[in-house]
Amino acid sequence: MSRVLVTGAASGLGAALVARFVADGHQVLGTDVSPDAPGSTPYLKLDVRSPEDWDAGVAWCEENWGGLDILVNNAGVATGGRIDVETLDEWDRVVDINLMGVVRGCRAFVPLFKRQRAGHIVNTASAAGLVHPPMMSSYNTVKAGVVALSETLSHELHPYGVTVSVVCPSFFRTNLADSIRGADSAMGATARQLIEKSPRSADDIAVAVIDGIKKQRFLIVPDRPAQLAWLTKRFARPLYDRQMRRIAARAHERAEHGAETRPTDGR
Repeated sequence: MSRVLVTGAASGLGAALVARFVADGHQVLGTDVSPDAPGSTPYLKLDVRSPEDWDAGVAWCEENWGGLDILVNNAGVATGGRIDVETLDEWDRVVDINLMGVVRGCRAFVPLFKRQRAGHIVNTASAAGLVHPPMMSSYNTVKAGVVALSETLSHELHPYGVTVSVVCPSFFRTNLADSIRGADSAMGATARQLIEKSPRSADDIAVAVIDGIKKQRFLIVPDRPAQLAWLTKRFARPLYDRQMRRIAARAHERAEHGAETRPTDGR
C-alpha cells in the first residue's frame, strides 16, 4: 500500500486518479485550490503557485503518514492561441501553474524522497509536450518543459532510488475546458470542442496511467491518438509536418476570411 498525494484532485483526471488509487487500496491525499473537500478521502487545500502550501503538504505527509511514496503533479489549466493574439499575461499564468507548479512540487518533496532513498514522481504533461500543433505555443511550451524536467529528474534522482514518470495524453473529456480563457477566443472554442467531443473519459486515461505507474514507466502515453502522433513525429517526420501545416492552413483561412457556412449539396 502506497502513500499518494495528487494535485488538482477535485475534478477531471485528478479525481479519476484519486478514485483509482483508493480502489487499489492506497492511502491518498487529494489537494486542490478549493478550501472544501470534494470527497471522503483526506484533502488539503493546495495552490501549486504557493510555496507555503507546498510546505504544508510536505508537513501533512510527514506528520500523518511519516513520508510519501508517490507524488502526482497533476494540477493544470488549458490555454493556447496564436502567438500574436495570446497575451503575455496569459503566458505568465500558464507558466506559473502548468510548469512552475510542477517545479515547486518537485522541489518541495525531493528532499523527503532523498532522505527516504525512495519515492516516485508522476508529472502530468500532455501529448502537446511531445508533438506541437500550431496555435498552441504557450501550452506546447509548458508541457514540453514538464517532459524535459521529468527526464532531467529521472537521471538526477536515480542514485537516490527515486523514479520519475511523465504522463502525455491527448484530448479527453474533462472540465479542463472551463479553465480556458484569453484573447484568442477562436482557438479557445476549438480546444473546448476537442475536449468535450473526445471519446475518451478521464477514467479511461487514469486506468492507463495507474498501469504505467505500477510498471514504473518513464513515458506514459495512455491513449492511441497520442501514441500515433508521437510515433509519426519520430519515424515519419515529413508526414507529421504535412499534418501540422494542414492544421495551420485551415486556421489561417478561418482567421483571414472568417468561418463560413458552406452550402450542402445533399451528399
